[in-house]
Amino acid sequence: MRHPNIFYKTQLEKHQQELKKFNKKLIGLSSLRLLVFLLTVAGIYMAFSFWQMALGIGIAGIAGFIFLLSKYTDTKRLRDVSKALVVLNEEEINIASGNFHHRDSGKQFQDPHHFYSLDIDLFGKGSFFQFINRTTIQEGTKRLATILTANTIDAIVPKQQAIKELAEKPEWRQQYSATAKLIHTETPALKIIEWLNSHQSFLPKIMGWLPKVFSLASIAVVALGMFQIIDLGFVGYWLLFGLIITGLHLKKINVLASNTDKTRDTFRQYALLLKQIENESFSSEWLKEKQACIQQEHKKASDIFSQFSKYLDALDNRNNMISAIFGNGFFLSDLKNAYNIEKWISQYKTTVDRWFEVVSFFDAYNSLGNYAFNHPEYVFPDIVANQTVIEAKNLGHPLLDRDKRIDSDLKILNQEFFIVTGANMAGKSTFLRTVSLHIVMANTGLPVCATSSTYSPVKLITSMRTSDSLTDDSSYFFSELTRLKFIVDEIAKEPYFIILDEILKGTNSTDKAIGSRKFVEKLVAGNATGIIATHDLSLCDIAKELDAVKNYFFDALIIDDELFFDYKFKDGICQNMNASFLLKKMEII
Repeated sequence: MRHPNIFYKTQLEKHQQELKKFNKKLIGLSSLRLLVFLLTVAGIYMAFSFWQMALGIGIAGIAGFIFLLSKYTDTKRLRDVSKALVVLNEEEINIASGNFHHRDSGKQFQDPHHFYSLDIDLFGKGSFFQFINRTTIQEGTKRLATILTANTIDAIVPKQQAIKELAEKPEWRQQYSATAKLIHTETPALKIIEWLNSHQSFLPKIMGWLPKVFSLASIAVVALGMFQIIDLGFVGYWLLFGLIITGLHLKKINVLASNTDKTRDTFRQYALLLKQIENESFSSEWLKEKQACIQQEHKKASDIFSQFSKYLDALDNRNNMISAIFGNGFFLSDLKNAYNIEKWISQYKTTVDRWFEVVSFFDAYNSLGNYAFNHPEYVFPDIVANQTVIEAKNLGHPLLDRDKRIDSDLKILNQEFFIVTGANMAGKSTFLRTVSLHIVMANTGLPVCATSSTYSPVKLITSMRTSDSLTDDSSYFFSELTRLKFIVDEIAKEPYFIILDEILKGTNSTDKAIGSRKFVEKLVAGNATGIIATHDLSLCDIAKELDAVKNYFFDALIIDDELFFDYKFKDGICQNMNASFLLKKMEII
């Protein structure tokens, strides 16, 4: 696999060069358009006495101008894609250097009542979500948050295969993201689906053919008027007749136009993204299934979306006064376009939801594939079904600087419970979050920050952060008890990996020691698996009575009146505490 930083730098240089070429080409096309316009005006002026020649020059000039305008529009779109790709690669280089705190933090997805998300900094500033998220559409962002908080152990191997395959398609992923970034949508897909399903058709079936017949009649009337076969005044009455027919449905067409105006960009964006999914070749089970979801119709989903987008654009032309008057008066254009839109809605409203879901799936999984690509040194856990829940070598926290990070080995069997002691700042809480992220990432199908990992899938539940609530009139201690009750209730339903950090902090030390001991005993009696970090060394005595309980610690050393940490996960009980030393060192006491 290519080294990510080299890839991004190479891509950045490539797209910067392409951007320069496109900018030069745009300048050239703009100059040519101006030249064609000036030559056309000059030609018409010089041949004005010969109207046939002047007309020919005018037609040729207009045709040339339109051609150059089309080329300019196509080149501008390619230029905008290159510009987006430049930004994407610059951003990846910045993120690799640790500069990612300006990105969307996902704070809107924080839930203090979730199984683990608040405790392990899944969302918020400096969070795992902020580091991993590369989604470009709202639904994809929500989908990614849902994936990370799903707490499910289903289909991990297919997830891994999908992520591995997308990791190997960095150019395709970047093209997908760049395409999505070109269009800023106003209305989220969920609102569009609600509108499509609730829309009540108001145009009768006669509108399927009436505008066509009326248009032919209009052409005939205008032709007869030009050749003075009929009075030109009749042409005006015919125009008024067409406007009256359109006016009978004008109010409802206006409402439809208001709704479609908010969805045009979304459908245009999704059509482009669906096209990229359709045209790519996938081999993994999940990706092929998702691709098949948009290939089951008689036409490609991207073509169906593109057609609808054209219908929406056509209806939007009514905002042009000349087009509105003559288009409706002679061709019943509003009725024709509104009927096409209603027919499309009637035919596809039940499948749009599925197509939107496929786009959001790829948007979210592109972020996961991007993460795997950016960390080739990480490993996909070997999924097993045995007594070993986690056996990882050199396990580390993925958000810590790899050059400064201290990794540890971990092996915990099913129904084992670890008690971890250690001095302040020795690394207990970081270790708990490291193990928690290993479980979340492994369940998601992501590679983990380790040199090797064997994993028997298990759901996660934590209690590491609790706060009081003035609005709910609940004390810190009551909030903590509520959390512990939640854990007890959940593990009674199915197995969980439990991670606790200094529980019962809201009571006195003696009561805390007794309560913590009884709680751990209850968890062990319930065949729970997990880890608890504590400063209470008396809790370690449980290991003498229960074989399932093991003691581990993080050490702190005071050498020459200085405090040192090795941040290593060790077998045994911590003997060195540092609170008094730090109070004296900082001259607090």
